[in-house]
Amino acid sequence: MKVALIGAGFVGAAILKELSARGHEVKVIVRHPEKVTVQDDKVSVVKGDVFSDELPALLQGSDAVVSAYNAGWTNPNLYIDFLEGSKAIQSALKTSGVKRFIVIGGAGSLYIDGQQLVDSPQFPAEYKTGATAARDYLTILKEEKELDWTFFSPAIEMHQGTSGERKGSYRIELETPVFNAEGRSILSVEDVAVVIADELEQPKHIGRRFTAAY
Repeated sequence: MKVALIGAGFVGAAILKELSARGHEVKVIVRHPEKVTVQDDKVSVVKGDVFSDELPALLQGSDAVVSAYNAGWTNPNLYIDFLEGSKAIQSALKTSGVKRFIVIGGAGSLYIDGQQLVDSPQFPAEYKTGATAARDYLTILKEEKELDWTFFSPAIEMHQGTSGERKGSYRIELETPVFNAEGRSILSVEDVAVVIADELEQPKHIGRRFTAAY
């Protein structure tokens, strides 16, 4: 499969590693290609910006696009930049002719007792702006009719190397978090990558959001 991956930060880098290990051809689109170091003949790293008119051409010919776009947690314009950047990616897919679109969102839009996590008083203030932007983009994406889109909300706790790094197993829900026996919602970033690769290879959530945890 030919996959265009937008972003190679914390989550994007894990997805790149998983897709590469599975033998997929990956084009990584990032603002700073020099920061992506990977030894794989099937991986190409190109410079690109989500706001650039060149983005559709970079996506063209891909079987799917995975967006791990992050506008920057310390960005003072995080909310607007995330929303506008995400919409720009969505528009670029339509121009490029690529139909399959997977977006890595956040856990803030998941529901507990009818309330989205981001609206609860317990939600960490430092993540509220980014989580609200991801939640609001999901609302926009739900109106999308042309693309075969999927929005993935990671577990509430997503850590690199949690519980032995890559387990390769997980449980799925659609609108509510997956909790373990201790009442925690946990998934390592390595297994987030497994979830995304599995969804690419065997699509089960086209036109909807889903989440996963151990």
